[in-house]
Amino acid sequence: MPFQTRTADRSWQWILWLLLFGMVAAGWPAPGGAAETQPPALGDPFAGVVEETLDNGMRVLLLKEPRAPLVTHQVWYRVGSRFETVGKTGLSHLTEHLMFKGTEKYGPKVFSRLVQKAGGNDNAFTSRDYTAYFQTGPASELRRWMEMEADRMRGLKVTEEAFATEQKVVLEERRLRTEDDPVSFLVEEVYAAAYKAHPYQWPIIGWYDDLKSLTLADFQQYYQTYYQPNNATLVVVGDIDIEAVRKDIREVYGALPRGPEPPRPTAREPRQFGERRVRVEREAQLPYVVMVHHVPNWQHADCFALELLARVLSQGRSSRLYQKLIYTDRLALEAGADYDLDTADPSLFMLYAQPLPGKSAEKVEAALIAEIRRLQQEEVGARELAKVKNQATAAYYQAMDSLFFRGMLLGRLETVARWTLAREFVPKIQAVTAADIKRVAGQYLVPANRTVGVLVPLKTDKPRREGFRPGHEIE
Repeated sequence: MPFQTRTADRSWQWILWLLLFGMVAAGWPAPGGAAETQPPALGDPFAGVVEETLDNGMRVLLLKEPRAPLVTHQVWYRVGSRFETVGKTGLSHLTEHLMFKGTEKYGPKVFSRLVQKAGGNDNAFTSRDYTAYFQTGPASELRRWMEMEADRMRGLKVTEEAFATEQKVVLEERRLRTEDDPVSFLVEEVYAAAYKAHPYQWPIIGWYDDLKSLTLADFQQYYQTYYQPNNATLVVVGDIDIEAVRKDIREVYGALPRGPEPPRPTAREPRQFGERRVRVEREAQLPYVVMVHHVPNWQHADCFALELLARVLSQGRSSRLYQKLIYTDRLALEAGADYDLDTADPSLFMLYAQPLPGKSAEKVEAALIAEIRRLQQEEVGARELAKVKNQATAAYYQAMDSLFFRGMLLGRLETVARWTLAREFVPKIQAVTAADIKRVAGQYLVPANRTVGVLVPLKTDKPRREGFRPGHEIE
């Protein structure tokens, strides 16, 4: 999905926020027993979630929401770009494309056409940690969508011609998103420099030369390894009868045989001992500065303070980077901060800015560092801290009106960790103190833990085009 750099607000992170929040869930007994749920809590959009693991290892999460006769049906696979190997990058995203090429039962383009004909929509997306497929629309179509997804989970048919065609599509996608976009190219280079050992170092879409060298046999081996029921989570949210859906799931997905356990990535990124710098010279209108620091993910208590730190810097026109770099000093055209805490392995905390015409990258970089030092030396005020906590809470409740995003929250958290982590987010965000934010700024946003990338423009008449940042889902 597009990573759109916006200075006025962090609304481009909308999906990230939808995937982080939740409250309470209840267990699902062993097959054959009656589903039990706890009474709904006031304001809890996840009260009534039921769960099961099928005999073939497939995880199932269901949530009844009867406000409208709609449903979202999602299948999440524990495979993304971090599961790839050197020389074979881009396989996860290419496989996502090829999953729409058809089976013996449903030929090419038939799958999406049937969904759309019934008034629904379908799509898929790939990240570093997972690949997901979804259909959203009339609840009456749920059984058919299950049958279609189960069919292509194990019965995908891809010819040499279809593979070659989709390979060219992905190569063109990479050219448009990265090769021809200097800012996206810069961020890709920064990630490659920041990670030495961990596969987060390569882009989700893959390196260009790797994509060119992939073969049908590479894809088939990858598909057979990771597209197994025991490597997937099914999420259904909407106007459903829980017991009837459980029966359908066991008949459709439960009939698939369990596959061998796929290999899991084991690489761990070593500690960084000194600032790293990247200089990229590309045709561009203006310079650009990207600064990243290694930080923990959801598994560490500091993630909540880091998330609020990102909001202090970058959430809205009252945020520090907007007020200082854009409004007061008039140094930057755009500036912001980004932190992904819901990743499978430790992540990066990013700051970025684009100088105004006539302003230098050096001055913008110095201004970013000055804002970091301010956070390290002074505690955030009570009013500012309350503001960012309120923003996080409001984003959560506003987002939960969407069946699709509630399903995404369940699927993503279950894939990278466990979905019950959702219940911890709001209370732990509310528990963060000003001292916590000052401490994490001093612990993680330090030069020895930093990688800086600078785009040096070469003269061009081409207009700037918004690009895509590594680390976010791509369709």
